[in-house]
Amino acid sequence: MYAITIPEPGGPEALVWDEVPDPVAGPGEVLVEVVAGAVNRADILQRQGFYDPPPGASPYPGLECSGRIAALGDGVSGWAVGDEVCALLSGGGYAEKVAVPAGQLLPVPQGLTVDQAAALPEVVCTVWSNVFMVAHLRPGETLLVHGGSSGIGTMAIQLAKAVGARVAVTAGTREKLERCAELGADILVNYREQDFVAELKQATDGHGADVVLDNMGAKYLDRNVQALAVNGRLAIIGMQGGVKGELNIGALLAKRAAISATSLRARPPEEKAAIVAAVREHVWPLVGGGHVRPVIDREIPMSDAAAAHRVVEESGHIGKVLLVTPN
Repeated sequence: MYAITIPEPGGPEALVWDEVPDPVAGPGEVLVEVVAGAVNRADILQRQGFYDPPPGASPYPGLECSGRIAALGDGVSGWAVGDEVCALLSGGGYAEKVAVPAGQLLPVPQGLTVDQAAALPEVVCTVWSNVFMVAHLRPGETLLVHGGSSGIGTMAIQLAKAVGARVAVTAGTREKLERCAELGADILVNYREQDFVAELKQATDGHGADVVLDNMGAKYLDRNVQALAVNGRLAIIGMQGGVKGELNIGALLAKRAAISATSLRARPPEEKAAIVAAVREHVWPLVGGGHVRPVIDREIPMSDAAAAHRVVEESGHIGKVLLVTPN
């Protein structure tokens, strides 16, 4: 098969479409013939040499894909060759085939094409596990989403609105904020021109955010705590703004607030399977019913993954950038 390899860390040009050995479905795994994958920030970090795959994972980038089952490993039940699926991966999505633990598979939702489904697994599992399973967002509460026009952000807006929450977002352009509003965002903050803490407090009559979904890390830590409501929960899922920040524990105590920080890729298969099962139970009916949809900016041939990385690094996109195979 062909896959995107990274012979040496570097810029987008470090991504090489090359012929490599086919993967084999081991016990409890299925072999998926990939139709599409999607670009995530973690892929860029891996390309740069800062985010190695966990032990035993595919060396190729790509944390989600969609396609059709080509083979079943020993002990797999409930799936058949030819089934259209999408999958949460530890790596290997930038390839024509990938072996996936059966617990990390999802059927392609009703109403979506196979390639569109590639935009779902990583973002849906990230949002559901952090905003709902960890931070326990409830109807009537306010969610603040940083990077509202990203793949994660566009999904978080839709899921929060689907359960009856109010949503505030930050983004850097009017166009991005308008798209967030179209998805249901109630409070729009241009982080280049406005202070999100002040804007949020004003819009919520001083209440603040019950849950903050943060991709920035250190740069926003203090302001995120300021933005939290009493009993608020800050869920950190990224570190685009640095890894070390100063925490005002007094402010956290005064609000009886909580901070969680999680990653998805390195979790053991049983934890990923539990998240995927929860997503299938709670989110898939919303997708199938047309209440939640992936937001796809564009599709690019997988062999030209370098171009897709440039698009994501320039941050001009809205939603997900997909990579499609010749399959």
